Amino acid sequence: MPIYKAPVEDYKFLTQEVFDFSTLAELQGFKEISLDLVEQVMEETAKIVENEIFPLNQSSDHEGCKYENGEVKTPKGFKEAYQKFRDGGWIGLACSPDYGGQGFPKSLGYIFEEFMDSGSLAFGMYLGLTVGAYRAIYEYGNEAVKEKFLHKMVEGEWSGTMCLTEPHCGTDLGLCKTKAIPQEDGSYDVTGTKIFITSGEHDLTSNIIHLVLAKTPDAPEGIKGISMFAVPKFTIKDDGTCGDRNGVWCVSIEDKMGIKASSTCVMNFDNAKGWLVGDLHKGMQAMFVMMNAERLSVGLQGLGLAEVSYQNAVAYAKDRLQGRSLSGVKNPDKVADPIIHHPDVRKNLLTMKAFIEGARALSCWTSLHLDVSQKHEDLRVRQDADDMVALMTPIIKAFFTDLAFDATNLGVQVLGGHGYIKEYGMEQYVRDARITQIYEGTNGIQAMDLVGRKMPEGMGRLLRQFFHPAASFIEEKQEDERLSPYLMPFVKAYSKLQQATAVTAQKGIKNPEEAGAAATDYLHLFGYTALAFMWVRIVDTVYQNYDKYPEKKSFYDTKLKTAKFFFDRMLPKTSSHFSSIMSGAGSMMAFDTEEF
Repeated sequence: MPIYKAPVEDYKFLTQEVFDFSTLAELQGFKEISLDLVEQVMEETAKIVENEIFPLNQSSDHEGCKYENGEVKTPKGFKEAYQKFRDGGWIGLACSPDYGGQGFPKSLGYIFEEFMDSGSLAFGMYLGLTVGAYRAIYEYGNEAVKEKFLHKMVEGEWSGTMCLTEPHCGTDLGLCKTKAIPQEDGSYDVTGTKIFITSGEHDLTSNIIHLVLAKTPDAPEGIKGISMFAVPKFTIKDDGTCGDRNGVWCVSIEDKMGIKASSTCVMNFDNAKGWLVGDLHKGMQAMFVMMNAERLSVGLQGLGLAEVSYQNAVAYAKDRLQGRSLSGVKNPDKVADPIIHHPDVRKNLLTMKAFIEGARALSCWTSLHLDVSQKHEDLRVRQDADDMVALMTPIIKAFFTDLAFDATNLGVQVLGGHGYIKEYGMEQYVRDARITQIYEGTNGIQAMDLVGRKMPEGMGRLLRQFFHPAASFIEEKQEDERLSPYLMPFVKAYSKLQQATAVTAQKGIKNPEEAGAAATDYLHLFGYTALAFMWVRIVDTVYQNYDKYPEKKSFYDTKLKTAKFFFDRMLPKTSSHFSSIMSGAGSMMAFDTEEF
């Protein structure tokens, strides 16, 4: 039976020492936020995930969702757990109090998301899609649409989805065929088929609000003609209660590799009544609010799965007896030593640990910028923070999930044969992690977004939000001898990233295929460099606080050792990514189609 303990201690270190979440109180609407309150919320959310959600993860994966006559039944225990989340107000944790939310910062909501993703990714997706749909309606819906939907979505009585993909088109949404016909009452009749719709049908809520991309009869061709509509499963009466069944039906659910307790649906819309969200033909603006939020969330999904896999791999490695330590017997009273003494097992565990803790720091740093981008009084500060979030979004989505999939595989490897069978739960994390590299835009698309959009935007304006803080830190700390073993490798990686950025930009202008060929390696080079920045900041924090908090000596010592492993064993991968980028597109694009 797998185990899980939410990493509250690590988050306390990040929020109280490395980044100081008390600064959130300086933002509009957050004056009541204190470090004590942040810690209290973390501890309470940890309890509900550990006690109510995590025990359902393995059994719900075995049971899966059941489809019958257009209806979907979620696994045993999901209804009861969902009700507890509703009762506690956790669904609206980071939603506006105007619609019944608790009004907490989104950075705190993302901490909760990591806990949930470790506890049960499948269960968390029912909650996460609702919050994403809420954000899109909150940002772009008119007051009538907000009043119609948001109160009950925030309360958890209704849930939400995102309906983009169609059978003939995935990422290329300009090929959308779903139609929306305007009606005299201001609504639209929506007709079409959408596939891969997460939480499209289930039994957890009394209504499901689908955000559907569609085109009106007069819409321009391509992506510029797309509008977004809120289409409920049941029509809504004037008093806000559910009315008759709308023309929305789930015709099947997918039999998937992983996240089996999450219903992935094929949805048919047949003259279904919907309401416009945002401006006509501007649906992608509204949808990207939800998509970008979901991309950050998917990165956290990878992080959460890596964390729970790591915890179980460590527990097994400490308990499993096999062979003797190469440096001498460790347990002379037993027939063998625990496998955690073997170098290769340690390499696997530390690779997981160093990635997880560095990624968690990068997530915290980015989520703080997200709150600043929405709540700071100064427009320029908000813009700079928004640029930072935009830059980091494809990196967090793609880099986190690529390395998280590797981490869950390493978790299986530590358990050996036991990792390969269902009883120990480890293989589920691999299966669940695999989808994170695909949905919300495949990781290759994220890489193309980074080099094709984020890199050139504003003549490199977004890039400056990482490069300038990194350069300032290097200049400020270059004389600190304690930091030197960590800072110098970071400086070398940072230099490679700068050079790769210039080369990729220059080559890409002349030949777009050069940028495309470099994209994934560039994203990984950026990702490792960003983690190095986080780790050197962590080390700097440890040295500053080492004598202040003697009771944390063991915690701090472990951080320093983990950082050293990252810089010795993981950061050198930047050299191979750099070499691949510099080699150009020639060998990749030289093949004729028939040669594959």
